Amino acid sequence: MFVQGYETARGFTHPVIISTRRYDGNVECGLGAFMTVNDEGWIITTAHIFESFFNYRQHHEQIQNYQKMVDEINSNPVIDQRQKKKKIEHLKQYPGWLINHSFWWNQDGVNITDVKILGKADLAVGRLEPFDKNRFSNYPVFKRPDRMNIARSLCKLGYPFHQVRASYDNENKRFVIDPATFPIPLFPIEGMYTRKLTMGKSDDDKYNLLLLETSTPGLRGQSGGPIFDSEGKLWAMQSRTSHHPLGFSPKIIRNGREIEENQFLNTGIGVHGELVIEFLRNNGIKFNLED
Repeated sequence: MFVQGYETARGFTHPVIISTRRYDGNVECGLGAFMTVNDEGWIITTAHIFESFFNYRQHHEQIQNYQKMVDEINSNPVIDQRQKKKKIEHLKQYPGWLINHSFWWNQDGVNITDVKILGKADLAVGRLEPFDKNRFSNYPVFKRPDRMNIARSLCKLGYPFHQVRASYDNENKRFVIDPATFPIPLFPIEGMYTRKLTMGKSDDDKYNLLLLETSTPGLRGQSGGPIFDSEGKLWAMQSRTSHHPLGFSPKIIRNGREIEENQFLNTGIGVHGELVIEFLRNNGIKFNLED
């Protein structure tokens, strides 16, 4: 059913790798998706992709404040080394501080600029720089919101079930992604369009925060990827998964004990195409809309 749509959507769906290094030296990687919107390098993805970057900036200030207090203690001529050591040990430091951060936007040497975020909707846009349009085969065509019918079968696309590892090169001050990471395979999963939901209004009261729910969960690594129909038309952008209790709890025996197993239906939640279109228009970003 989705062979044609998949071939279309894979042309504008790409991986983003988020690499971080913590104060204790631990390196971690996350994997998400983004979509190229036009030949000027504009993309759409989820706002939560940038969460670690904002944490990194906050942690950088905290580390600077910590180091300033350490320097003040060490430069104090009144106290001896034993007292200095004791005072420094009482200062708050956290092994989880992020000290390095990097995005990899499907290509080495590419940065993102002009980022605009609609946080409550989990929507972000930005422009890749430099942008070589010859590397990209096509761009999405948005489905007209008035033609989006409930119960239509849709497909989600992204990069779940894939391990990404990296190390940090201290000499060159950069992350090195394990070559075994590549190629990063796409994974499609279908689901029915179940409901159009709303989260109310944006903080500036400018946008209705519209969501599109599908009958199957979004998978880790699909955040920022497309929700599209059999023709490859874009209906929404995958954001997260919602867990709905079913109201019954069958009992099972585990390790000799009887326990209740709560049952849930996991549904996918996407940023509705109607909201994405409005956000792009208001930011002067060109896009394709079906005839």
